[in-house]
Amino acid sequence: MNDILFDTVTAVTMDGTDPVRTDCFVRISGGKIVSVSASPPANFSGERIDGRGKVLLPGLVNCHTHIPMTVLRGYADDYDLQTWLTKYIFPVEAKLDGRCVRAGALLGIAEALASGTTSFTDMYYFCDDILAAVEESGIKANVSRGTSLFSEDFSFDSHAGCVEMRRLHRAWDGRDSGRIRIEASIHAEYTSTPKLWAAVAEYAADNGLGMHVHLSETRKEHEDCVAKYGATPAAVLDRYGVWGGRAVAAHCVWVTEADMDLLAARGVNVSHNPVSNLKLASGIAPVPALLAKGINVALGTDSVASNNSHDLFEEIKTAALIHKGASGNPGAVTALEALRLATVNAAKAQGRQDECGRIVPGLDADLILLDFDRPHLVPCHNVASNLVYSARGGDVVLTMVRGRILYRDGEFRTIDLGKVRRELDEYVLPRLFG
Repeated sequence: MNDILFDTVTAVTMDGTDPVRTDCFVRISGGKIVSVSASPPANFSGERIDGRGKVLLPGLVNCHTHIPMTVLRGYADDYDLQTWLTKYIFPVEAKLDGRCVRAGALLGIAEALASGTTSFTDMYYFCDDILAAVEESGIKANVSRGTSLFSEDFSFDSHAGCVEMRRLHRAWDGRDSGRIRIEASIHAEYTSTPKLWAAVAEYAADNGLGMHVHLSETRKEHEDCVAKYGATPAAVLDRYGVWGGRAVAAHCVWVTEADMDLLAARGVNVSHNPVSNLKLASGIAPVPALLAKGINVALGTDSVASNNSHDLFEEIKTAALIHKGASGNPGAVTALEALRLATVNAAKAQGRQDECGRIVPGLDADLILLDFDRPHLVPCHNVASNLVYSARGGDVVLTMVRGRILYRDGEFRTIDLGKVRRELDEYVLPRLFG
């Protein structure tokens, strides 16, 4: 890879208590951040990228997605979660095939790259097709095959989801020096049974895989579990070892104080999905309380069908605002804390804290560049505040992963967007919607 120098740029390193460095020079070589300095490196002969009027930020990490559902954007809006799922989403998903999933994944990844996401955590099925899109695009991803079980008839050896999970682990985990990772996944407590929980948890523990689970997203889900098991979803899943290793619990809107203590004790990461939770009227996760318990909270978009965007800047702003309004405390989630949710905290949730999430020497060059000369970003009294309260995904002019530029000035370097659009128009949409 060629050497790259971001010249005279404002770098939001997300490192330490004062992460904003102005007029600095960030050198990239071999896919890594080599230096962050106040003066240019001597005898540099690689590509120089003019950073004047621009801000360099660690690439954003989306910790809860269903990336192929991009093809369902706007299909069923203004419903509660159960109605949305059972009457609209599940019937259309039954028509999906691998070709649909790959096209949807490529479209979602293109949107993510163009709005500053460099890594995402996904739970879905037809995972080979998602992973092929990830491999092609150059983005990082932690991918899991969501598993469900609606009967007591279960065999880990023959259950389709468990068979696919094991095969994906063997075939894909660690691909491209760890750019691609495979995780275990239980879709949710309400879509499965203890036999599945125990088996998947055991496999994850034995093989060092992360775990990805929907948890207490709605009041009904939470209360139905208490009525059925005499315990909350967090507590009952804990009985079967689900929180035994690194885990991401998505949503956590209705977790109790005792649940939060349990998640903290087990080191569970929480993916906060504020826009999706608001749109489906599921509620507001108690993020300030989770953070106060020492729980690592990250951000996710959830699916575009329930969002309707992969723009993490929208999530960052919503996360900063919603908790101020809910608590009456303007400092409930500060601008820097909101940025941490999508960078440092999110990298930790993915188990990638030693490779990305900050702009420091030795980490992967997973970086994004934003144009701060846009009218809605002028003037700039505080860089972090502008990023949280004023910036949009459309302000991203460059996205790189491991020093490789994947998106720049409206051009995708690894995705043929025209080909993806034709596939959607000619095959996917007619198949799904007639």
